[in-house]
Amino acid sequence: MAACIDAVEAAFVAYSGGEAELPSVIHLDVPEARGEIHVKAGHIHGAPTYAVKVASGFYAADPPAIDGLVAVFDATTGAPVAFLLDGGYVTDTRTGAAGGVAARWLAPEHVAVVAVVGTGIQARRQVEALRCARDVMEVRVWGRDADRAAAAALDVGGVVAPTVREAVEAADVVITCTASTEPLVRAEWIAPGTHVTAVGSDGPGKQELDPELLRRADVLVVDSLDQCRRLGELQHALDVADRAVELGTVCAGASPGRTTSTQLTVCDLTGVGVQDVAAANAVLANAGDAGELLSV
Repeated sequence: MAACIDAVEAAFVAYSGGEAELPSVIHLDVPEARGEIHVKAGHIHGAPTYAVKVASGFYAADPPAIDGLVAVFDATTGAPVAFLLDGGYVTDTRTGAAGGVAARWLAPEHVAVVAVVGTGIQARRQVEALRCARDVMEVRVWGRDADRAAAAALDVGGVVAPTVREAVEAADVVITCTASTEPLVRAEWIAPGTHVTAVGSDGPGKQELDPELLRRADVLVVDSLDQCRRLGELQHALDVADRAVELGTVCAGASPGRTTSTQLTVCDLTGVGVQDVAAANAVLANAGDAGELLSV
């Protein structure tokens, strides 16, 4: 995770600096199985490869079926280099890593309490990434399903909160990672000085945060302005879109991140294709001869 955080941070800087190519996301629904598929691609200028990622979540299954693969191509010839049949692991890790980058620049220095709203794989990955950036003392987990909340809390070394409000009140960092289409976290529950990372809103109509929370933010950060206007929490608070800055510009020092302990910071993450390129390049760089070559 620590290596992926570094790779994803560099990718955000390249993207916001105009040094990357990022086409629009393809979103496909399979409504009869409550399935959603995202196809994302990207190229970082000067990188040896580019990548196309297909990630899926089928929520009618119990537990939800999360899968995916990353196809990696040579950036000089377009020839396939690798197919990462990872079952969604690269996507999960790079999504967690984006939260780690946000925490590195936006979270308070001292994090006593973390609230996690959601019980899926990102509940685990986001806490893992946060712990790469900050020391964490207490983790509270809320989920609609009590058994899944208990399992997630066990995995992250935390406790189950009976309500969203009890999870997030007095928390130093709040992480939301659900498939909700209505606000779960109310603005009045969040104290000054808190950092909020919202991960779940990555499609039209999705929403986890009260729009007033974005309006109250002293520092409002997004991974991609264009994408968050269409897919992220920002789609529900377009009146403050002109105040939002991209995470890559914060990492590069072009925009301020957290500068005082009392600032409320919000980061809206929808996931951008350059993250997949960065993660795939990191995998290939570390794989050596460990990968299996199949000929058909």
